[in-house]
Amino acid sequence: MIPNQQLTITTPAGSYPIVVGPGLLRELPARLAELGLRGRLWLISDSAVFPHYGPRLLGELRAAGYTADSHVVPSGEASKDLAIVSGCYDWMIGGNVERRDAVLALGGGVVGDLAGFVAATVLRGIALVQLPTTLLAMVDSALGGKTGVNHPLGKNLIGAFHQPRLVLSDTDTLGTLAPRELRAGWAEVIKHGVIRDAGLFEMLESQASAPPASGSGLSALPQIIHRAAKVKVDVVNADERETGERMLLNYGHTLGHAVEAAGGYGALLHGEAVAIGMDLAAQIAQRMGIWGAAAVERQRRLLQAYGLPTAIPAGMDPEDLIERTLRDKKVRAGRVRWVLPTAIGQALVRDDVPESLVYAVVTGS
Repeated sequence: MIPNQQLTITTPAGSYPIVVGPGLLRELPARLAELGLRGRLWLISDSAVFPHYGPRLLGELRAAGYTADSHVVPSGEASKDLAIVSGCYDWMIGGNVERRDAVLALGGGVVGDLAGFVAATVLRGIALVQLPTTLLAMVDSALGGKTGVNHPLGKNLIGAFHQPRLVLSDTDTLGTLAPRELRAGWAEVIKHGVIRDAGLFEMLESQASAPPASGSGLSALPQIIHRAAKVKVDVVNADERETGERMLLNYGHTLGHAVEAAGGYGALLHGEAVAIGMDLAAQIAQRMGIWGAAAVERQRRLLQAYGLPTAIPAGMDPEDLIERTLRDKKVRAGRVRWVLPTAIGQALVRDDVPESLVYAVVTGS
């Protein structure tokens, strides 16, 4: 059992719990009833996750008296697409969705973002419950209400803020997570340590000699997820709409999103691209004189210890990557706002990074 197991996000739209621990999917019917969610349930999942958990979950919901249906999308980043969203609309509107209904997002970051966007927009918004099944989603993407899909010109450029009513992270689901997906999730955990929790970073360093290859390979994983999630919860509570402090959560994402898009969505997992972006941002911070070479190397060693890449894949055009950063959501008045570390556990936002410096880092010159 995790001390203080439940976290709470509080926004102007209301508060909702984040619960982390093993076996929690079994509690879903009772928790929905506690929240007063009595309408029809529209479960959106993907082809990798649904066979493991979907049929059993639907059975338990129906046994509790709920009307519950499911829609399965292809696994992978390509499903964050308006054509897939349209298919979800057809399923729900054709099935007579009502405003008292709720969407259940069962899966990783792709499903959470996609299903969240569907919930935010169908009938101008219905209830959403996040049921993350990946490490990345449990510590990051399922929390805070960001939803959306990709555009050929950039990642997550179409979306909405739509806070869920509940985030239920059943850590048992990590036991069926592919090793590569688990490794990708560690990038967001490490990111949270760098920007706000030096103790978390040190905890990760202490086990870096033998990081788990599967979700069942580390008994302390629920505690680590809880601690990493708390970083995001605290930041979202202070800044729901990313007008200030929440921008720190984008550490590694500016060039990470550019690398991810340039490679073609799905070639690199999101966490892998973020790890590359973190290394590049650390180098930018070093060249700006706000972070030392030893700290850059310390972060790089930790990322690599958890099986994450830190170098731009061969063949990518540096000028294309820099052009993609100018389409990033965080650009203001044509200036890219960079999240840069100043110490382990501390970071800031700068909009005065010269493009020539970024080019030098991207090209290694």
